Amino acid sequence: MEILGKVAIVTGGASGIGAGLARRFAAEGARAVVVADLNLQRAQGVAAEFGGEAVQCDVSREEEIQALVEGTRQRHGKVDIYLSNAGILGRPGGFELEDALWEKMWQVHGMAHVWAARAVVPEMVARGEGFFLVTASAAGLLNIVESAPYGVTKHAAVAMAEWLRIAYGRRGLRVSCLCPQSVQTDMVKGDGGSARHDGILTPEKVAGDVVDAMREERFLVLPHPEVEKYFQGKAQDYDRWLGGMQKMHARHAGGAG
Repeated sequence: MEILGKVAIVTGGASGIGAGLARRFAAEGARAVVVADLNLQRAQGVAAEFGGEAVQCDVSREEEIQALVEGTRQRHGKVDIYLSNAGILGRPGGFELEDALWEKMWQVHGMAHVWAARAVVPEMVARGEGFFLVTASAAGLLNIVESAPYGVTKHAAVAMAEWLRIAYGRRGLRVSCLCPQSVQTDMVKGDGGSARHDGILTPEKVAGDVVDAMREERFLVLPHPEVEKYFQGKAQDYDRWLGGMQKMHARHAGGAG
């Protein structure tokens, strides 16, 4: 699927990967790029770079996603491309973390993709063409030792993308799932040192990988090649992989096990 002349929405578009996606899709000739973010001022700054539009949107609320999509349709007639990219950083911890934090993670990393698909996929399937990107994380394939809510909900994001591809891939819907490791974003800057910072890539590099995957109709977008190697190793010997992760968790926690 080509980007030229298409109408695209990018959530979490005010910074990091989202801003990189917005800039790249505009440069590729999209007819309209809607930069959606909770931070309207920063979204406006990104959109102003290429004559795009900025919309304030909290993806943890279905009604705001619906309003984002309907507003775009009213202004441009359709939505060709939806880049479901917004995310939040996970706090260190596991099941002891409060339900409110878990719920917020489920909303942003899980239900936001469900609500977006509900809003745009029927239209895309009816036209026989559309592209839906889920930004997950390497943690969605490999888990993460620091934050259970982050790892669990990013797995859900990958599963949702898989299901969309399975259910609608033969009906014109292209679906890709972006699973980067570390990228230069505000989330990495503010993670307190818990994220893995080896091989940090720029948002521009990641956006280029998304465009390549879109054109090649590739499902997994893995900007860090080592993630594919780790993922294959996990599949080949699950128990060995779990043992390695246990050692990593012990090192991170400063304990034994």
